[in-house]
Amino acid sequence: MKQSVEREFSKNAKNYNEYNIIQKQVAKKLISWLDTHPKKIIDLGCGCGEIYKLIDWELDNFIGIDISKTMCKLHPKSDKIKILNANYEDDLFYENELKNHNFDLMISSSSLQWCHNIEKVIKNFSKISNQCAVSIFCEGTFKTIYKTAGLKSFLPKYENIIKIFQKYYNIKFEIEKNKLYFSDNLSKFRYIKKSGVSGGKRKLSYVDTKQLIQNYPLDYLEFEVLYIKGERSPLN
Repeated sequence: MKQSVEREFSKNAKNYNEYNIIQKQVAKKLISWLDTHPKKIIDLGCGCGEIYKLIDWELDNFIGIDISKTMCKLHPKSDKIKILNANYEDDLFYENELKNHNFDLMISSSSLQWCHNIEKVIKNFSKISNQCAVSIFCEGTFKTIYKTAGLKSFLPKYENIIKIFQKYYNIKFEIEKNKLYFSDNLSKFRYIKKSGVSGGKRKLSYVDTKQLIQNYPLDYLEFEVLYIKGERSPLN
């Protein structure tokens, strides 16, 4: 799925600020949920800089990583910011670029749900980050769409994500369910396509998609977001 996610976000990068309504809300809550003002931050799936733009305290060092080259170009730049166009799941990249760093905080907003192996990512980054703060879209997102289409969600179960983080951090978590209202069904599906929330995952034919747009019964889209923050476990 790596290539489809990369294509989806790169293709829609210029439209992203217009359509990422939920992602902006989620990032804002994630930043407001922090208990401290960390000076050294690494942002996994940094995109065009939504997290960085919300930080209102002085930083010593900020590293952002994103798989989309187009998104990386749109991220704010300064002498304290380093943006890396890379796949943070790549072991070689981690070993060569990050292993010897130490961060106050690893943060990730609306990105980790695309991981092939989220536990590997958390295990690696828990070695170089004292704290974590993440928001992850979970399987309750677009629940009625999947039910109407007869498909199984590819997004993770929040229970499984919580268990993974508990192995490496002492955490607090919150599950939030959001609704985003639209005037018509076509607008809903246009939002899904342009926002990148689908990650480029397509399983329906054109005919099936058209039927889904016509038959979708709600005037809103559903989102289920897991928020986690924590301190590194002394055992790691």
